[in-house]
Amino acid sequence: MLEGKELLEKAKLLSKQSENEIAKGCGYVSPSGRVLRKSFYRALIEAKGYKIGNGQGRVGNRASRGRQTEFKTKVHGNGNLLIGHAYTKKLGLEPGREFKIDLKKESKIINLIPIN
Repeated sequence: MLEGKELLEKAKLLSKQSENEIAKGCGYVSPSGRVLRKSFYRALIEAKGYKIGNGQGRVGNRASRGRQTEFKTKVHGNGNLLIGHAYTKKLGLEPGREFKIDLKKESKIINLIPIN
């Protein structure tokens, strides 16, 4: 995701495109392909030199948490255990990265061991 001067330059180059195409062109797309418009707009405003609150987001007088990393997850009804984008981003993991899953059955610990 582009930021600062690079973001402004790229957005200007793509200015004839739709808003979604500009956001995509600047890298504001989730791994699932969803356009991250709020993040894109926030980055544009900050690139122009404006600070937006404390980054926590507010709706009226009510604080809005949005999506935050909580370092917890749950097993879904289909048996899947999801580790979200926020965590893989924190670790700098790229799509396609492979891991060996090491289970410690007694203590119910799951370790992910990078392959290569």
